[in-house]
Amino acid sequence: MNSIKNIAILGSTGSIGTQSLEVIKDNGNLFRVFLLTAHSNADLLIKQAIEFAPDYAIICDETKYQTVKQALAHLPIKVLAGHSAIIETVTHPDIHVVLTAMVGFAGLEPTIAAIKAGKDIALANKETLVVAGELITGLAKQHNVKILPVDSEHSAIFQCLAGEESNAIEKIILTASGGPFRGKTSDFLSTVTREHALKHPNWVMGAKITIDSATLMNKGLEVIEAKWLFDLKAEQIDVVVHPQSIIHSMVQFEDGSIKAQMGLPDMKLPIQYALTYPARIKNNFKRFDFTQYTNLTFEKPDLDTFRNLGLAYEALSRSGNMPCIINAANEIAVAGFLNNTIGFLGMSDVIESCMQKITYTTQPTLDDYLNTDKETRIFAQNLINKNALKGNATI
Repeated sequence: MNSIKNIAILGSTGSIGTQSLEVIKDNGNLFRVFLLTAHSNADLLIKQAIEFAPDYAIICDETKYQTVKQALAHLPIKVLAGHSAIIETVTHPDIHVVLTAMVGFAGLEPTIAAIKAGKDIALANKETLVVAGELITGLAKQHNVKILPVDSEHSAIFQCLAGEESNAIEKIILTASGGPFRGKTSDFLSTVTREHALKHPNWVMGAKITIDSATLMNKGLEVIEAKWLFDLKAEQIDVVVHPQSIIHSMVQFEDGSIKAQMGLPDMKLPIQYALTYPARIKNNFKRFDFTQYTNLTFEKPDLDTFRNLGLAYEALSRSGNMPCIINAANEIAVAGFLNNTIGFLGMSDVIESCMQKITYTTQPTLDDYLNTDKETRIFAQNLINKNALKGNATI
């Protein structure tokens, strides 16, 4: 790798964004930050912009614009505000790679804009493929754009497939830690709080993805994402609970051989691989020691207790705009749980109700996805509000 790549980081103040900046800082001879965006964390965006001196800094929350602009006025950084500014700026001709680490549905339109502009995508926003996988993969082929997975599980599959282009996949196996409530019963889960759910045993992540991990919805979204990333059928995607989070995922080929990608749970490795692909570069990340992990275990996920994973498989099977429905419903349900207006088990109730009530479309366009997302969010929020008034933990 001889030339320096200009990187746009969408969602620079989140967990993936901050770790991406650490990778870039350690490899200043390879990467330069061109664009930083944040939803509303103006203070951290300002700090990052001062340190990394990007060409652009964008704050989505327009009420924070003057704060960011004034703090960076002494620097040659163009400060913008609003979601539309991100969609426009990711097309800048000087950007080489767009790392999409925005949370949720908000990442869809900027990713589409970047692909249409011919930018390679380092994808940490799984919701983009969950919501509009067929649209996104079609655009990537049309514009000759690489989609490089950043999620540890999909990066693991991606790495296992290197050099295997001519060999058929029998199935892939996504590993799940099981989250903080692995082995717990529905009775137990009916009483858990947001504080319990935010204590992940292995990974340090943002609040939304941590809750998704606790409900297994994160794994469900990854199943849908894997279908589009690797052109698979639902029956070719298995999930196995692996509490130690050392094997990040596996590929089984048609001869029965299985390849696995292993390592300590550290998101900086898949981030680095996405940014340097196809090269592997030296780093100082902590190394895995087999003698310290003498008992790697695996078990089936409990789909009766953790219903979200089963709902995600159902959405994938029905296809159309159904994955968009579960994604929007889940985002509203998780926000409700974090705001203490819905119980842990109630999140699955909200998602299932939305799957039953929201208008189903078999061949959605981008406008259909946008309308589905809006309709689902309104319905899910009304459902939560109605039941919160009644004091119900579940729907």
